Amino acid sequence: MLATYEVLTTDMVTDGRETFAAEVAAGLSSSPKQLSSKWFYDARGSDLFERIIESPEYYLTGCESEILRRHRGHIAELAGDEPFRLIELGVGDGRKTRPLLQTLVERESEFTYVPVDICEATVSDLTNRLTIAFGPDFPVRGIVAEYMEAISKIDEAPSQRTVVLFLGSNIGNFNIGESVEFLSGLRRGLREGDHALIGFDLKKEISVLEAAYNDSAGLTAEFNFNLLTRMNRELDANFKRKHFVHHGRYNVRYSRMESWLVARHAHIVTIGALGRDVYFDPWEGIHVENSQKYDVADIEAIAEASGFEVVENLFDSRGYFCDSIWRAV
Repeated sequence: MLATYEVLTTDMVTDGRETFAAEVAAGLSSSPKQLSSKWFYDARGSDLFERIIESPEYYLTGCESEILRRHRGHIAELAGDEPFRLIELGVGDGRKTRPLLQTLVERESEFTYVPVDICEATVSDLTNRLTIAFGPDFPVRGIVAEYMEAISKIDEAPSQRTVVLFLGSNIGNFNIGESVEFLSGLRRGLREGDHALIGFDLKKEISVLEAAYNDSAGLTAEFNFNLLTRMNRELDANFKRKHFVHHGRYNVRYSRMESWLVARHAHIVTIGALGRDVYFDPWEGIHVENSQKYDVADIEAIAEASGFEVVENLFDSRGYFCDSIWRAV
């Protein structure tokens, strides 16, 4: 197999600080105050997240890894005998995908693996590890980009079969309406008969959900507080961690976990790069993340609204997680 090995840096990364500043300015001016969860993933945030997924309370990675190990042969057959691209959005460290890649290599499948992540260090490290693990001819092409930027590149080879992986319940960072909009955009980049494998965290006992986002080691809290550290470092802000508390709770009305950074008391934060002060009332929160939870009816409705049909739902042994195989129609 012919290897491709490069990391593409997009305008979003090149101008990342300006984009970050603009989104912070807008988010901290809204009501309630909010920041996009994509800004968690600087080098420090990515490292913390890798530690979170190894914590005993965080069931999602273990459940999905079980699904991918058990069904890797089935998943490897999605593209048939044609050459194809395997595009993984929000790849992280890529550990869950490794058994599938191993199966594809053993089958001598003709494919190119395209891992996509917003963090350049993550993509660079992964592409290096894969060429070490599978050899210098392993066909990997890393892309550093936001999801929609990466999707816009999918139609560069419209005649080639495509399989998209969107794992880890990353879709849960969107609400239902946003997920339909995003997945409709993905569908427009695919041709009829292409496949997507999408990870959905299922509705379950609230105690299990809340424990996963409030781990006993405090890693999730550190992950959220890193946003304050990043604004201090990159935007010349003077957030003080001691003035905030991490709060993770399940919102029954919207069927989602929510993460907040909540001000302990009234105070003012100065953000030098924006040339402005931000006022916090006592117990006012910054909404930093959603993690939507689903049932099978939700999954089927989202697929239909986005231009896909559900081919098969794959579940872990506890019924906590679903990897849903979709076909573009």
